[in-house]
Amino acid sequence: MTNQTAPPIANATPAGATPRVKNPPLRVFTTILHLAALGVLGGGVIAILAALFGTGVAALFAFGIGIVFLVGLVYALYGIGWFEVMRVRGLYSLDIADLQPRRSQSAGFGGWLRSIGRQSIDGRMWRALASFVIACLFGAMVLRLFWGLVWSAIYSFTPLFATGDAVAPFGNTVGAGWTPVIGILGVLASAAGMIGLALLHRVIARGLIVPNREAELTERVRTTSAQREGAVRAADVERTRIERDLHDGVQPRLVSVGMTLGLAQQKIDKDPVAAKELISEAHTSTKAAITELRQLARGIHASVLDDRGLDAALSALASRSHIPVHLDVRIDGRCSRDAEAAVYFSIAESLTNAAKHSRASETRVVVRTRDGNVLWARVEDNGMGGAQVQPGGGLDGISNRVLAAGGSIRIDSPQGGPTSVEVSVPCAS
Repeated sequence: MTNQTAPPIANATPAGATPRVKNPPLRVFTTILHLAALGVLGGGVIAILAALFGTGVAALFAFGIGIVFLVGLVYALYGIGWFEVMRVRGLYSLDIADLQPRRSQSAGFGGWLRSIGRQSIDGRMWRALASFVIACLFGAMVLRLFWGLVWSAIYSFTPLFATGDAVAPFGNTVGAGWTPVIGILGVLASAAGMIGLALLHRVIARGLIVPNREAELTERVRTTSAQREGAVRAADVERTRIERDLHDGVQPRLVSVGMTLGLAQQKIDKDPVAAKELISEAHTSTKAAITELRQLARGIHASVLDDRGLDAALSALASRSHIPVHLDVRIDGRCSRDAEAAVYFSIAESLTNAAKHSRASETRVVVRTRDGNVLWARVEDNGMGGAQVQPGGGLDGISNRVLAAGGSIRIDSPQGGPTSVEVSVPCAS
């Protein structure tokens, strides 16, 4: 997808606000249908959740079996919260983000447990669950009001098949002539009750699902601070890497070239053959230094990335890898330069780590465009695993670069392998 800036639209709806509804009666009717469906199904869902919780707590000390039920409960709560956010967003055309799982960047079983812990205390998930429970309660009330409306409509026709007195809604008797009035009032009251619940649901759902302005600004500041910190750390790690490569690679080679040419200069008159060999040796070392400088420059920025795009850049990267790379790239158009660069260097560093440390015999790289605006990549090797994020190391550099681009990273590397690195970066980062 080409990254283009759309022209400003007059009277555009702010993020998180409800756009002007063209057909309010239809929206209210749709809300009533939503509530009725939740009134039918919600009780069963809540009962299942309660059963999971009760079973998990009761079996918690029985060889830890209860933990399995409690972990399943967390996943079920997240799924319901995700569904509720999607339902409210679609129902009221809200511009809000999906409910995202809380993941830990740590690898292995410990990282998974931390992810479960973070998910269980996710405030946005619990607000979505509260909205779901309230909607189910409103749904049960809507069903009762609907049957009240049907009964009132039928009651209003009592004079057609009965004479004399008739039983009123509260058990008293009234004349058959009054039943149409009571029935019509019952229909109006039931309809008004359902409409009122639909309108109240809209207010409560928006209050729970849509983040308030202060919380949104706080989260934006936190995200911006984290991105800035990641950018600073990424720049520092990159600077350290360049200094190390220059000091340990190119600089000694150039010093050796200078010394070799000095020896050749001393022997050029007395021993031309030896001087010629020294010059040839210096020439070979110079070409090697040029190659190292090119690789160093390519590590700073891949020009093919700008010229031909991410697919071509990754193909060139895979062809230079010391271990076989199975490349599978399916992306729609181009993303922003920063997003493509973050994904490219994350894959490059992952392949370098696999070649140096994992003892892998092959790697697999998968790149996709998700949801039209997220660049997702996964690098997996069949090595021995056990990779950990060390300050200043390759994985730390990947994390910092992805964080600076506004993305997320997940590293999974249990002992014995395999090692996988997943990165997701917004295309407009």
